[in-house]
Amino acid sequence: MSARDQILDLKQRIAAAVIGQEQVIDQLLIALLANGHLLMEGLPGLAKTRTIKTLAKNLESEFRRIQFTPDLLPSDITGTEVYTGEAAGGKFVFQQGPIFGNLILADEINRAPAKAQAALLEAMEERQVTVAGTTHKLPELFLVLATQNPIEQEGTYPLPEAQMDRFLLHVFVGYSSDDDERKILRLVRGEDAGTHGAQDGKVPAQCCFDARKEVLSVKVSDTIEKYMVALIAATRRPGDFKGSKLAGWIKVGASPRGTLALDRASRARTWLEGRGVVTPDDVKAVVHACLRHRLILTYEAEADGITKDAVLDEVVKQVAVP
Repeated sequence: MSARDQILDLKQRIAAAVIGQEQVIDQLLIALLANGHLLMEGLPGLAKTRTIKTLAKNLESEFRRIQFTPDLLPSDITGTEVYTGEAAGGKFVFQQGPIFGNLILADEINRAPAKAQAALLEAMEERQVTVAGTTHKLPELFLVLATQNPIEQEGTYPLPEAQMDRFLLHVFVGYSSDDDERKILRLVRGEDAGTHGAQDGKVPAQCCFDARKEVLSVKVSDTIEKYMVALIAATRRPGDFKGSKLAGWIKVGASPRGTLALDRASRARTWLEGRGVVTPDDVKAVVHACLRHRLILTYEAEADGITKDAVLDEVVKQVAVP
């Protein structure tokens, strides 16, 4: 079985357990294939945690869940040095924290204060953790999958822009359709009754590494590269588009990580679609997830209720498609 067949099998397994969230599943797999981190945002009960846990259940990996709370300490995430006592040699030994896994669920990440959130910064960017002057490498398969609730403000701590920028994709999870809601009812009834059995075996982790190599071989033409850069430039120099409201909406545009995210995510989507060359439609399909968390809007835009997705819609409209 090819790497793509195995990834598509993984997609089917997740879709069988998470009803009505096909786009979210696609974006989750894009993050996996592009070796990037995912921030999943949505109202309570929309299967954010279930989606991530289903991925871990069906992929050969070590799953770790970190429940972010106001009293969480950085050492609760990264680990700490523990004194063994004189009977065991009287030395300090590093005890790994839950960050030393493959799939890390940072559940309700905005419920912990900045010092706990910052414990993820080095791990997400450099794939390593430094404790007491010693650097510890993280596993080759390492993905931070964070969730947060957009409506609650009390007892929450918004993620700083520098940390938001480290997520490859920012995905919104919406309500399912009425028909899908009925399917969810039947699915949960079957699980409660024990009639909905899990599939045998797991998709091997090696298929992820093989798939990533194939994704890197997906071709991006000079024209598509210029299109990606033009989209990013539009968020940085919105005043260039006369007659558009972009200049009054965007305060800070996307960073170079946004350009890299567009490239990596569009190639991963192209590969999932079974093609070898990126098209403008591939870029458009991922532009919102890649850039919505990298923009800072003006006060006027927020006061008028303008969303980041609406701003990106205008960016895509204004930038000429090759």
